[in-house]
Parts: sequence; C-alpha cells; structure tokens
Amino acid sequence: MARLLSLGVVIVLWTVLAAAVDSPLLPGPVAVGEALLRDAGSLALPYHLACTLLRVIAAFAVAFSLGMAAGFAMGKWGLVDRIGDPWLVILLNLPALVTIILAYVWIGLNETAAVVAVALNKFPNVVVLTREGTRALSPELEDVAQVFCLSGPARIRHIVLPQLAPYLAAAFRSGISITWKIVLVVELIGRPNGVGFVLGSAFSLFDMVTIFAYSIAFIAIMLAVESLIVQPLERNASSWRRQAA
Repeated sequence: MARLLSLGVVIVLWTVLAAAVDSPLLPGPVAVGEALLRDAGSLALPYHLACTLLRVIAAFAVAFSLGMAAGFAMGKWGLVDRIGDPWLVILLNLPALVTIILAYVWIGLNETAAVVAVALNKFPNVVVLTREGTRALSPELEDVAQVFCLSGPARIRHIVLPQLAPYLAAAFRSGISITWKIVLVVELIGRPNGVGFVLGSAFSLFDMVTIFAYSIAFIAIMLAVESLIVQPLERNASSWRRQAA
C-alpha cells in the first residue's frame, strides 16, 4: 500500500511539473503512457526488453558462477589468493567503459563481446564477497563435518552453502544492479537492439517521450525482479541464522 501511495504521489508531482514547464523536454505521464502502449502494441517494446533481459541473464550467470568458484578458491587456499589478488584489484578498478571497448575491439561487435564485457565488470564483485564468506566459515562446523564423515557434496550442501548464503545473496543483489546498468552501456555502444540502443537512438533525436517510456518500462522490470526474486532470496539466505539463534 505504501509503495502504491508513493507511486501515486510521484505521478501527481510529475503531472503538475510537466504542465507547469510545458516543454517537449519534460513530457507528461499521458504522453509517455501513450508511447508505452503504442510500442507495446507494435511489439517493439517487448522485443527490446527481451533482448536486454537475455543479455542480463547470460552475463550474470557467467559472472556469478565463475566468480563464486574463484572466490571460494581464493578464500580457501592462500596461494591461490596471492596469485589472484593483483588481478582482482585490476578488475575492480578497471572502468567499465574500457572493458566494453576492449571486448568489442578484440572479440567483435557481437553478442559474445557484449556478454563478456558485462560479465567481466560483475565478476570481481562476486569474487570479493565469496572470498570473504569463505574466510568466515566456522572451523567448528568443519570439525562436525569430519566427525560425521560427511562426503564432499554433503559437506558443501549442509555446511558450506548455508554459511555462504548471506554473502552470495549480497553478491546477487549487487550483481543484478551492476549488470542492469552495464548492459545498457554495452547496448548503447555496440548493439542494434535492446533498451540501451533505443535510448541512444532517442537521445540523438531528442525524443524525450521515448526515453521516458523505455526508462519506465526498464525500471518496472527491475522492481519486479527485486520484489519477486532478490528479496525472497535474501530472506531465505538468512533464515538459517534465525533458526540457529
């Protein structure tokens, strides 16, 4: 209810401000809504949203799986950590734009380059959080696993993953937000479709109605992912701590 109320307030303020300014640079909710319905009816909006979502899913899956494995290895074994830490620092501080340009130059203007560029920007964040979670694993629980002679898969499932879950949930949340943003830049620079491509084309034409329409559609998708996926995952990730308490 509070969310709907705040949304209503924003729409009212937006309507009043757009009417007061009376400029093509600030279209009102009615004009933006008409553009949304028009592009949804022509399937342009679903098409570009689907292109962006597929890139987000692919890049996030690659970055999260590889980053979790690398972070666990760095947190578990000191030699791996010493070897990988300089490269981790480089990736953490390398600007996203540089990564995107290099990927397009070296791989080409294709989907592989787009996914690699986004994944490389997300990968180090997953590594850092997973490494810290691995370092914080309880030695006492590890001793329990040895006493009960748990197998490797059972140890990972019952001992390691429950302790890593809050760190992985944090990596998931930050990863989604980073991936959304970088995918738009990747599309703006070198893809012929997607929300970023549409926003870049609309910017070149000063088409503010389209910019607002696609931005709102994009934000709605992000809010849905946050409410339906991210928040439930975070609650489940911390449930074992509440049960233990």
